Amino acid sequence: MAARLLSLHRLFPFPLLLLPLFFSIPFTNGSLHYETLHLFPLQNPTPVSHSSLLTETLTLDATSATSLHLRIAHRDALFPSNSTPDATFLRRLSRDTYRVSSLTSSAHPKPNSTARPSAGSGFTSPVISGLSHGSGEYFTRIGIGTPATSSFMVLDTGSDIIWLQCAPCHHCYTQVDPVYDPRRSHSYSVVPCLSPVCRHLDSPGCDTRRRSCLYEVSYGDGSLTAGDLATETLSFSGGAHVSGVALGCGHDNQGLFVAAAGLLGLGRGPLSFPTQSGRQYGQRFSYCLVDRTSITAATRTSSAIFGDMAVPGNATWTPLVRNPKMETFYYVEMTGISIGGTPVAGIAASDLKLDPMTGKGGVIIDSGTSVTRLAGPAYAAMRDAFKAGAAGLREAPGGFSLFDTCYDLSGRKVVKVPTVALHLAGGGVVQLPAENYLIPVDTKGTFCFAFAGTESGVSIIGNIQQQGFRVVFDGVNERVGFVPRGC
Repeated sequence: MAARLLSLHRLFPFPLLLLPLFFSIPFTNGSLHYETLHLFPLQNPTPVSHSSLLTETLTLDATSATSLHLRIAHRDALFPSNSTPDATFLRRLSRDTYRVSSLTSSAHPKPNSTARPSAGSGFTSPVISGLSHGSGEYFTRIGIGTPATSSFMVLDTGSDIIWLQCAPCHHCYTQVDPVYDPRRSHSYSVVPCLSPVCRHLDSPGCDTRRRSCLYEVSYGDGSLTAGDLATETLSFSGGAHVSGVALGCGHDNQGLFVAAAGLLGLGRGPLSFPTQSGRQYGQRFSYCLVDRTSITAATRTSSAIFGDMAVPGNATWTPLVRNPKMETFYYVEMTGISIGGTPVAGIAASDLKLDPMTGKGGVIIDSGTSVTRLAGPAYAAMRDAFKAGAAGLREAPGGFSLFDTCYDLSGRKVVKVPTVALHLAGGGVVQLPAENYLIPVDTKGTFCFAFAGTESGVSIIGNIQQQGFRVVFDGVNERVGFVPRGC
């Protein structure tokens, strides 16, 4: 039976927002602290050419052979549609709902789930968010095999396994680049059934005729990829490459994937890219995600860094938390939230705590979820505190999609909003810019508080709140860091 590896998709890209002309400056009004938010209407992102990830090559740092830089980009900038900004944004919220459902179901996997059998020294690069439901948020472009075949791959912190569509295809979705053909690569090799690498799969399958390991990855929306587990060489801009990387060569792929060739898993498991490339890059990586519709998007690009250069000296750190029931996700401990500089009363530690016995609860940092979800009681307390501090703003009746707290700011250019800060274990405080939590949702001047409640028990720090920060994952020291204005 083919292996089944529960994983996540990036179902929703960054929201379409514009950053303020100037960085917000906190100030005090009475007992609360406020920020100035410059208002810009919702609009679609400026399209990015597919070749930009190739022509905008970043070179290796001359002083360090252990760092890799990748350029990344968002799906809507790479594959724009003719939809109105309002319609585009609503689709993103819909994708986000799928994403969260997939993530929360994967956080509590069923041990005896039935798998569908399948047939027979450092670098830097741009990151692009690009697929819809099953394929993820951000794309980068890498080379597969020898000689290398260039392909768009989704970057996914909620997945471990690396996989791509392979010829011959029994079932393949449409992708931008030609489908990778392992028969044309000198460095491709199938993994034997008895290999220790094969045993890293949850339920490894075996083709007894060829004695080759089989894999399957299934997603919460029913999408899947299945085929041979193999080793291959991955190459990157600037001449960097990693050889002997275990990946899924998918001959049977179906569901809600689109455009990308496959997925580069960045999770914490043994088959993820950070783990497999740990000898070269030390299990350290970071990313910084730029809002594609920002006025600075033309001069700043989203990027990912692997290796020593991924870890800056000015990060706010918090320890990673291990979930014994699910090793993939990056859990942290959130100890509280402040609104207007005042800790929010009514948020119990148990609301955001991971239960190590059951694997339930906790807080995950996820690059593929857009809207931050908080356990119901914690969200309600936070929302009420924000509404009290923003009492001078005109509320929009009825909310908007998954948002229940919105404001009619039509005709205004600048508003004052209470500050929002996330408190993490170890004393770290992540002060959010105002544009990371009060966002435009239409072209009429409606802005919503970019958080939502969840009854699943799992809280998720999404990419709206992460944008503009360099988020650092230090696997060696088991910690996560945040660097403001890190792009």
